[in-house]
Amino acid sequence: MTAVYELYAIKYAHHERRRSANFIGGDPHDGPMPMDYFVWLARSPERTFVIDTGFNAEAAARRKREHVRCPTKGLALLDVDAAKVRDVIITHLHYDHVGNFDLFPAATFHLQDREMQFATGRHMCAGVLRHSFDVENVAGMVRAVYRERVAFHDGDAEIAPGISVHLVGGHTMGLQFVRVRTQRGWVVVASDASHYYENMLQRRPYPTVFSVGGMIDGWGRLFALAESPDHIVPGHDPDVLRRYPAPRAGLEGIAVRLDVAPTA
Repeated sequence: MTAVYELYAIKYAHHERRRSANFIGGDPHDGPMPMDYFVWLARSPERTFVIDTGFNAEAAARRKREHVRCPTKGLALLDVDAAKVRDVIITHLHYDHVGNFDLFPAATFHLQDREMQFATGRHMCAGVLRHSFDVENVAGMVRAVYRERVAFHDGDAEIAPGISVHLVGGHTMGLQFVRVRTQRGWVVVASDASHYYENMLQRRPYPTVFSVGGMIDGWGRLFALAESPDHIVPGHDPDVLRRYPAPRAGLEGIAVRLDVAPTA
């Protein structure tokens, strides 16, 4: 029987930016279009999965982002102890998705073969592709390989009943998104397969991209594997916090439940 998971998005950082920064070719109606940064939590009575690990305050200062809270503190608000988490899915190795990996000392990290190839191979000789990686994070993940703490996946894979990863590429060579069985059906955590709702719904690619064609094709995979467009959760859109309810009073603007229908 397929497990059913609670699913949450937890905000940990923010960046004020313009619409022109979020679409290839800019935007003719340029105006504010801020970016939120999330980690995600999928939890059943049997297993807990953290999806991505964010970045720390030092990285935020270096890259001029607003660091709201350590992702582990956001998880703690949902009664999850990062030190005890056994499974972390890393959607890709950009600095804002794999920083803080060291705060999960008991975890196995689930990663695509192609993402490790990308982050350690010839493409990192190009600054435009290297910019979103932090060499210390990448080196740390290589060390985790040597400690037998990385589970590699070659394409689509079921990690556990009700949890699967799907290679999509586009944004990076080895980007994967996560499909989660919830009480409202199959929800897709897109991560950076679509930064904002507008990217996928208006078919306007985000500028940080390894393969534009791969990114466009990836939107089709998101729609094919989600129950409906309302079951796709983009990776950085502040609208996620407005569309879904908080898990309890006091967590508004911090965390939302994705396993229930959107309220807005």
